[in-house]
Amino acid sequence: MTRALILRTARAMINHDVVIVGSGHGGAQAAIALRQHGFEGSILMIGRDRVPPYEKPPLSKEYLAGEKPFERLLIRPEAFWAEKNIELMLGEAVTKIDPEQREVHLSSGETIGYGRLIWAAGGDARRLSCPGGHLDGVHAVRDKRDVDALLADLDDGAQRFVVIGGGYIGLEAAAVLRKLGRDVTLVESMDRVLNRVAGEELSHFYEEEHRRQGVDLRLGVEVERLTGEVRVTGVVLSDGEEVPCDAVVVGIGIVPAVGPLIAAGAAGANGVDVSETCHTSLEKVYAIGDCAAHGNSYAEGAVIRVESVQNAHDMATTVAKGICGDSQPYSAFPWFWSNQYDLRLQTAGLNIGYDETVLRGDPAERSFSVIYLKEGRVIAVDAVNRTKDYVQGRKLIEARCVADPADLADTEKQLKELR
Repeated sequence: MTRALILRTARAMINHDVVIVGSGHGGAQAAIALRQHGFEGSILMIGRDRVPPYEKPPLSKEYLAGEKPFERLLIRPEAFWAEKNIELMLGEAVTKIDPEQREVHLSSGETIGYGRLIWAAGGDARRLSCPGGHLDGVHAVRDKRDVDALLADLDDGAQRFVVIGGGYIGLEAAAVLRKLGRDVTLVESMDRVLNRVAGEELSHFYEEEHRRQGVDLRLGVEVERLTGEVRVTGVVLSDGEEVPCDAVVVGIGIVPAVGPLIAAGAAGANGVDVSETCHTSLEKVYAIGDCAAHGNSYAEGAVIRVESVQNAHDMATTVAKGICGDSQPYSAFPWFWSNQYDLRLQTAGLNIGYDETVLRGDPAERSFSVIYLKEGRVIAVDAVNRTKDYVQGRKLIEARCVADPADLADTEKQLKELR
């Protein structure tokens, strides 16, 4: 760690033109975009991580699998931040905001003034509330420290893993653990994996794939408690069975990290509410990324939070442009990806409120797409090992295309022909 990244002393702390809270994708992009668009004022980024900004998605994939060292996860080389005169305060958390004085109070006891505040703190991994959730060997997959602890268990010889949660994080972790030769039981309380984010066709495909890869899936069952004295030794399910284990991975979503904002009077119920230009209800305070609830045009204007790198990155750019005098509403196209085994899922659009799905291709061939319709209009596409459908399906969504389901399902026709 270079001296440029060491915490500044309290004596040196002064007001900053822009203070960014959060050193993930959103916070890093906000700082980068400010400089790219000509902002010359002082920028301070405060992050709870003790390392420079890095990519989060590879944590549950290449980093956990040992295929990509941490240095390759860095969003920018370490020297970049000093070269751009962007100060990093690492290993610190904001505990309080004073919007009238325009100050943030830190866990170290310091107080820092700001001209504008960009809140990009994301969210915290949702923890188990059942007995035993505090035991050693119970892991989240949210930041580098989480995954390093999981890697330490792997290095110590942990063989039997229970993954709790059948969303993307849980499925990706299960895939990597199986690739590493570990025994994996995945527990999901709903009746199918990806229940909240995907149609049944995609859910059932991934269920069969994980079973084929040796994952023991337990669907429609809840976790009652974890057993063990100091370290977890088992997971007791609602059907009475206890699954023995050496470690547990918990992937049950996040809790938006907005406590200081809400305590300061910012509006918000599910995260913090922001305007079309990412302003909160507090003056000179913006919010971006996972924690920002916004009216998304691709969700028919519904107020939602989008937990993706794309959303954090593009919201950050919107805020940076606004600060530099080019204020425009946030209207970026939403997209997402997930890698599991040799499968690459690419998602375009948001399937919120869909009333029909169309299966394009054959899941048995491990290359297919699920197209989501609302009143006949294409609103989202999930493409598995089918990049052309992803690219062309995106164009249909942007064009608000109404298409015949039979044409969408016909693999002899390219989706671009239906525009």
